[in-house]
Amino acid sequence: MTTERTEDYLKAIDTIIEKKGYSQVKDIARFLNVSPSSVTGMFKKLTKEGYINYEKYGGVTLTPEGRKVARSTKEKYSVLHEFLILLGVDELTADDDACKMEHAVTPQTLEKLTKFSEFVHRNDDMPNFLSNFKIYCETGKIPKCDKSKN
Repeated sequence: MTTERTEDYLKAIDTIIEKKGYSQVKDIARFLNVSPSSVTGMFKKLTKEGYINYEKYGGVTLTPEGRKVARSTKEKYSVLHEFLILLGVDELTADDDACKMEHAVTPQTLEKLTKFSEFVHRNDDMPNFLSNFKIYCETGKIPKCDKSKN
């Protein structure tokens, strides 16, 4: 089982490699807002655990296992972020909360959240449902539903 810190580092490495084509200590330090020496220490640990390939003063790449963990963490983030946005959570809060939640969500819950998001986007009646939810959040009152549509 990976730690939150491990997942954060692997996700950062993967994200930077996707954007730049490569990743170095300074990139990860900047991305995670940590010191380069912290990154170097973590890289040693991640190398030992088989998640990355790292050469001192060189670049870093993900091993297949490291890539698997990074992509899984990114997928969790994406699903959670989308769900929070659907609920009407502002972008900044949704980003922060999804980053925290991605480490704790179970596969079963993630699957249900994924299905719910798909359902909302594919269902023509959902905009009404979400509009009513927004009204409830703002006023504390549940709007009357138009039952003639059912």
